[in-house]
Amino acid sequence: MVGPRSWIGGIFNRSGNKKNDKFQYPLSPRQEERLQRLQDRIHIPYDEMCIEHQEALRALWDVAFPDVELKGLISEQWKEMGWQGANPSTDFRGCGFISLENLLFFSRTFPASFRRLLSKEGGNRATWEYPFAVAGINISYMLIQMLDLKSAKPKCIPGLNFMRLLGAENEEAFDILFCVTFELMDAQWLAMHASYMEFNEVLQVTREQLERELSLEDIHRIEDLPAYNLLLL
Repeated sequence: MVGPRSWIGGIFNRSGNKKNDKFQYPLSPRQEERLQRLQDRIHIPYDEMCIEHQEALRALWDVAFPDVELKGLISEQWKEMGWQGANPSTDFRGCGFISLENLLFFSRTFPASFRRLLSKEGGNRATWEYPFAVAGINISYMLIQMLDLKSAKPKCIPGLNFMRLLGAENEEAFDILFCVTFELMDAQWLAMHASYMEFNEVLQVTREQLERELSLEDIHRIEDLPAYNLLLL
């Protein structure tokens, strides 16, 4: 299950955001404030010496494997969750601390969905499945790129529509969207009868589907996305 380091952060290098100058729009004070806080999160690297980050990583383990004692922050046990090696901190180089926050939010907010995807329950599974934790990091990275969140303000349709959702909802909109995307990716994985080497293709198809859903006119909350229903199964 363990893949090459090139998995993380590199799969969208060939497909940058499509931007259009006509999408110049003013942000409301609430949108500006929430976007800034989200961007602040995006720019925090994972620091394996930071107690807060260590505690967050341990908390993720405790939720994923409540009956298994973790031997250490560097342990072969981490591979059971789908990290690429014994030290998960090396996998965060592609996205930073927010990807751990996304996984932890998923585990606490939608525990049944989190556990089902972690355990690869349901459907006809491939012999070589995608590594769960690293898939999560790639999803965080993909969403940041797709929504153009590192710009002063998004200049693409998905990013523009996400700002509308961010202004209307609480600040957990990005974290909830992460959970929706993880479920959507897994559903695409099963529908495509994919195996380990096809993960990039599955994630690209997932991105395209999410872009379509974020372009629908009647989407006013994350819960209005058709893919949100996958979290309720």
